[in-house]
Amino acid sequence: MYSIIVVPPPTTEDEPDRTQLRLAPGERLAFGRAAGDNDLVVPHDGVSRRAGAITAQGTFWLLSNLSAHQTYVVENPEGAGEHIKVGPGRLDAPVPFEFSRIVLPAAGDLLAFDVWAPRHDHLRAEAGLDGDTTAPAFSVDRTKRYFSVLAALCEPRLRGEPHAALPTVEQVADRLRPNWPAASRTSVQWNIDYLAVKLRLKPGPETADPGPRLNGKKESLVSLALRFDLVREEDLVVLAAPAAREAR
Repeated sequence: MYSIIVVPPPTTEDEPDRTQLRLAPGERLAFGRAAGDNDLVVPHDGVSRRAGAITAQGTFWLLSNLSAHQTYVVENPEGAGEHIKVGPGRLDAPVPFEFSRIVLPAAGDLLAFDVWAPRHDHLRAEAGLDGDTTAPAFSVDRTKRYFSVLAALCEPRLRGEPHAALPTVEQVADRLRPNWPAASRTSVQWNIDYLAVKLRLKPGPETADPGPRLNGKKESLVSLALRFDLVREEDLVVLAAPAAREAR
């Protein structure tokens, strides 16, 4: 069963669906400058030939920094600055974030790629008591930014316009900016890509098949969310500006 997804940086600004690398528990992905020695090549003269390695561990992953001099930073894009530092030579540092961005300093540049850990394990009742629990069809966390992105996509139709055109990625970013000042086309698209995996519109971490390119991704997400009540009208409160929330 695959549990960790590594999303390489795009080669162009218009490449939202880039190849994802999937790891099963115990599998290891090496990254660095040398093409022959790494599973993920980071072609920059400021990156070590063998820069580091990612090892999948079920619902989380480990980062090894094979650089002799550079400290790597792993950011939580949803954590308001939350991050961990992995010093030179540190092996198997555990990373607890569901969404992570590895940032590599490289001769004055900062290079980054993403790691997703969307697999969630849940406690089940003991056998013989009440029987097996039912796994949720869709698991969403309403405190995460991906849910705010989904709510913004659903908002026009939840406001009483069932056939309204969906907002563009830029319009979603503008809608979210009062609560998320760093919202941008790239970050919103990143969350849409993640939702497509999380809501199983694209193959998830349990399969090695990346699936075909998904056209109409926003329409598919909104249709699924509204059909199964993943987003309701009362959930649109997540889009309210902070002052408006406090006034309620």
